[in-house]
Amino acid sequence: MAIKVYVVDDSAVVRQTMAHLLQGDPAIELVGSAPNPLIAGPVIRKTRPDVLLLDIEMPGMDGLTFLRQVMEEDPIPTVICSTLTAQGSKMALDALAAGAVAVVAKPRLGLKQYLEESRHELVQTLKTAARSRPRAARPRSEAAAPRPATAPAGLHALSVNKPVVLGSSTGGTLAIENVLRELPADAPGIAIVQHMPEKFTAMYAQRLDSLCAMNVREARDGDRLERGVALIAPGGRHMSLRKAGGQYFAVVADGPPVNRHKPSVDVLFRSAAECAGRDALAIILTGMGDDGARGMKAMHERGARTIAQDEESCVVFGMPKEAIRMGGVDEVMSLDRVASAILGFDARG
Repeated sequence: MAIKVYVVDDSAVVRQTMAHLLQGDPAIELVGSAPNPLIAGPVIRKTRPDVLLLDIEMPGMDGLTFLRQVMEEDPIPTVICSTLTAQGSKMALDALAAGAVAVVAKPRLGLKQYLEESRHELVQTLKTAARSRPRAARPRSEAAAPRPATAPAGLHALSVNKPVVLGSSTGGTLAIENVLRELPADAPGIAIVQHMPEKFTAMYAQRLDSLCAMNVREARDGDRLERGVALIAPGGRHMSLRKAGGQYFAVVADGPPVNRHKPSVDVLFRSAAECAGRDALAIILTGMGDDGARGMKAMHERGARTIAQDEESCVVFGMPKEAIRMGGVDEVMSLDRVASAILGFDARG
């Protein structure tokens, strides 16, 4: 049965282009489109499509407000189609926090050509979204309480030499937030690859930094991975680790995509296998595809501790499933146990 997609975008060019792009795939059926949520709302409630492709900046009612309504009433897998502007990026990140599955970037100029060139990625994202299990964000009143300024007593003072590396994709922005918000200000240093378009990662890191006790920032080449710091790989660049003088440093560099991604989880994990070995902890969270699975196996073979998120708590059980299948995972656990596992690994000394 074809995946039913409904497009909500105030641009007639976008709606027409989407109709043209999607009609060529027998697995997808465009069941309708609307220029704004006020028109789309009644139709969606009646027909309930499998996936929404939703713009953010629209007159009448913005996409973020509409998304929150949908997620509260009857969650539908939603892909955000947002322009590469500061305002568009911020609202797209807010949409991911509200439960959107993924973001597809679109420029203000050359829109039709860009969408046509990105057709394969767009179609795959919609297909993945249709298989996902979207979850509405917790109300702020139910959000985690502020974390303590220091970690529980007994944590090993020198465990800055035990890096944590984490990779995720679809559904990962909210999963990472949930993990980091549970960690204290002096938790072990964490290097993170989240598949995300260029220009989004800096704002994503700023958002996390405002919510978490740890210092969260977009990684720069040469940054030291230290206690209390989480480094987010910048969109459009790979991040790896190197060791010097008993410390770990981020290497941020350009290069070809790996597993169709840049940054790639495999690049980070393979570097951690080489320079940290059994001293490292690797975590792979929700996401489509298999990026990170081979790197996690390499870490496992070097004696590192390896963890994969379980299917029940994943938005998309793709990357963890592949890592498990390849034999590189020590333990499978729910998302709400990951922060405790990080602190437990840290406490082992």
